[in-house]
Amino acid sequence: MQIGVFSVSDITTDPTTGRTPTENERIKAAVAIAKKVEEIGMDVFALGEHHNRPFFSSSPTTTLAYIAAQTERITLSTATTLITTNDPVKIAEDFAMLQHLADGRVDLVLGRGNTAPVYPWFGKNIQDGVELAIENYSLLRRLWDEDTVNWSGKFRTPLQNFTSTPRPLDGVAPFVWHGSIRTPQIAEVAAYYGDGFFANNIFWPKEHYQQLIGMYRERYEHYGHGKADQAIVGLGGQFFMRKNSQDAVKEFRPYFDNAPVYGHGPSLEDFTSQTPLTVGSPQEVIEKTLTFREYFGDYQRQLFLIDHAGLPLKTVLEQLDLFGEEVLPVLRKEYAALKPSHVPDPPTHAGRVAALMASPAPETAPSEA
Repeated sequence: MQIGVFSVSDITTDPTTGRTPTENERIKAAVAIAKKVEEIGMDVFALGEHHNRPFFSSSPTTTLAYIAAQTERITLSTATTLITTNDPVKIAEDFAMLQHLADGRVDLVLGRGNTAPVYPWFGKNIQDGVELAIENYSLLRRLWDEDTVNWSGKFRTPLQNFTSTPRPLDGVAPFVWHGSIRTPQIAEVAAYYGDGFFANNIFWPKEHYQQLIGMYRERYEHYGHGKADQAIVGLGGQFFMRKNSQDAVKEFRPYFDNAPVYGHGPSLEDFTSQTPLTVGSPQEVIEKTLTFREYFGDYQRQLFLIDHAGLPLKTVLEQLDLFGEEVLPVLRKEYAALKPSHVPDPPTHAGRVAALMASPAPETAPSEA
């Protein structure tokens, strides 16, 4: 099991002080969080993509490359890369470049995003969102898998004898997760290609994600990639911890009540009872996280959202220290004990290169006499 952190890159006023961090502060905070993720022994740091306020992360690959230069072990990923409004050629090039710089410690989550105005900003129509996602990913796959691409489609100019550079490191493209909150077609695409499926698992009750993940698993088996329980699944989640549960609730309540993402709606108590959010002690975080496996089956990646809602960097780093000390060792032990032997490990660059080297060479046609 890979365990890590993902950020949606929001810039939110701290309701306890009235202070709003600058873009520079939040960008530098993302770097500090990623370095702390590696320090405490977690596995993944992922960063979202947005092109509107109040978010800062318009260029995740730039930030992740900077982080790659200051880390040695963690996988660097995106929480969402917009497959609908980014040019597939640019995605292919940017992530292959990042892959080389990070020595393979790179994968990405592709999605449609949740900001409607981004479509016209990049010359697209939101009504074409699903079609764009399907066509653009088909082209992206070819750009990574084929040295020379001849292609024509509906939404961009044709390509003739085009080679995306640099080529993927060791001949293996970055692993792709497809992220979706509500779109079955995205789960279908993930299953068709044998890619991973990432459910952000934040705002909705478990039944909502059970439907999407269940469909993805069923279709993964249908397309012959393995049994349904061998499909590659990632989940989000979120927590706020203190040693004492009451202290956690008291400290987090003003952030919850005022956060744009879920403030002024259900109470903190209702939200924590109906969604994956845990506000409490380390033991409560452990217990709730372990229930995810009961609801969704064995899975490969667990990422937590912890730097949102105006929480200051100091508090976020304290959360990570507490997680590393009291939660991470227990989750690792429990996940290892529960994982069936036939369920695959999380995808890594090294593992995928080894699988490629071990696969039989394609048969060649016999030469004519």
